[in-house]
This record gives sequence, structure tokens and C-alpha cells, in this order.
Amino acid sequence: MRYSTLFLLWFALAVPVSASDDHAVVLMYHRFDEGRYPSTSIRLAQFQAQLDYLEQEAYTLWPLSRLVDALLHDQPIPERTVVLSADDAYRSVYTVAWPLLRERGWPMTVFVSTEAIEQGRADVMSWEQMREMQQGGVEFANHTHSHSHLPRRLADEDEQAWRRRIHDEIEQAQQLLHRRLGVEPPMLLAYPYGEYDATVARIAGALGYVAFGQHSGAIGRHSNRLALPRYAMAEAYADRERFTLRVRSLPLPVAEYQPWDPLLGADNPPTLMLDFATSGMAGRVSCFLGDGTPLTVVEQTAERLS
Repeated sequence: MRYSTLFLLWFALAVPVSASDDHAVVLMYHRFDEGRYPSTSIRLAQFQAQLDYLEQEAYTLWPLSRLVDALLHDQPIPERTVVLSADDAYRSVYTVAWPLLRERGWPMTVFVSTEAIEQGRADVMSWEQMREMQQGGVEFANHTHSHSHLPRRLADEDEQAWRRRIHDEIEQAQQLLHRRLGVEPPMLLAYPYGEYDATVARIAGALGYVAFGQHSGAIGRHSNRLALPRYAMAEAYADRERFTLRVRSLPLPVAEYQPWDPLLGADNPPTLMLDFATSGMAGRVSCFLGDGTPLTVVEQTAERLS
């Protein structure tokens, strides 16, 4: 099986995995009701409708740290569990989203690029606003300091300097979150732009982080802790039907996959190999490109697909 996109995305919407298998869905937002940015903003009416649906259907809302703790310690996860996350700490998280969540007593996890907060940019929250939200149950986590493209080296930057910069981007943000908010932040990292490669992930893992991208999918016991998926929410992807499908999706029980590195190299398109944790799963999976074109399976066993 071959793919030619930058990231491997699996939705697992039609795969008949047992609903009793512990899993959760993490939703990723950026801006709220900021019509100038339709690619990253969700309209207020859309967000309200999503919250109403989650409430009506009795979903369990957890902060991301609780979900990660359950995964790491093999604790049970309620069948309908959803996590709301937001990247970049835009001011509209405080002015638009937070009042609606506060009414319901629901948590959110906000990933913060600390440089923008330190600079006092007008479009992001202040530390004071974040401390107020923190007292109300919102948690803040690491989105690096400057929000740079981590897998991309700077001009004239050798590998050692590149690795050191990645390390410093992550650690500086974690230290500032601790200092400004007064509590130890969770060991959670959202890669800026959802971009990572094997080196970036290894550094994050060595520092002790569980890391998240921006690729789509549900999270289960077999999901890779250095490349956990989240469903992006924006105007074009937030209609009721699509939202319902996403929060009801199940994870593919993939134990290992090759190539692991999501960045395309010289071998383009590469051959993708999936090893399933559930026997017989390979014969129940169909694969497609993003435009719906079926992909050819060239090798298949009860536990492997390629």
C-alpha cells in the first residue's frame, strides 16, 4: 500500500473495533468566532451546537492530562470520552469559548506558545487571564516557546545546533508555564503546526513528554505516545454530520507501522506497512487516499497490511 501525502491519517470510522475497547477523541481548536480566520476559527453557533450535542448525548469531558494518565497507567476510560484542546492561547479562547465551558463546568486543555504571551501580543491571552481560567479547571500545556517549525533546520544550522534548539524550545516553554502560572504544567506537548519527525519525537520522548500532532483519528491503547492524533475543528470541518462522525470514531488497533517518520523523503511514495494488535484486522480494512482513490494492498496476513 502506498501513500503520497505528508502525514498518514487514519479515521477508523467504519472499522468494526469493539466499542468496549478503551478509547477517546481529542478535538483541536484554535480561534473562536473570528471570521477573518476561517481556516483556524470556528463560528460561535457551530461551537455552541457541538457543546449541546456532547451534553445531550452524555459524553464525558476530560482534561487531556487525565486521559494521558489513564492511558499510561492502564486505567479505564468511559466509552464516550472527549477532550477539548486549543492551540496557541488566542484571546478568543478566553472571551468566547471559556464562558460557555464555565457554564457547564467542562475542562479544556490549552497549548501555549509562551513567547507570544511574554510579548503581550493583542491576539493572545494574558498570563492573568490564563491564571483565572486555570482556577476554573482549564489546564495549560506546552506548545514550545516560539512556535517554530521544529523539523526544519535554520540556515547554516548543523544537526547538533538543531537538536539543541528543539530541546530549548520545549524546555523554555515548560519553565515559563511553571513560573507564570504557579503550578507544575503537565508533561504534554503539541507540536507547532502538527509537524514532527523521528528526531523531534525522540527529543520530546527523552524529555518525558507525551506529544500530539494535528492528524486525524481517535486515541486508543495502541496509539503512539509521541504522535497522538487530534481532530481539527474549523468552520469548514465543523458541520453536525462530520462532528458526530468524529466524536463517535474508534481507533485502529495498530501496534506498529513503517515508515514511522511522517515526513516524505526520497522514497516517495513510500510503502506503508501496518502491524495490527488484533488478529484478523488486516482483512477488514480498506485504504484510500484523501481524494477517495482506493489504495492497492500488495501484501496481507491476519495481522499485517502493506
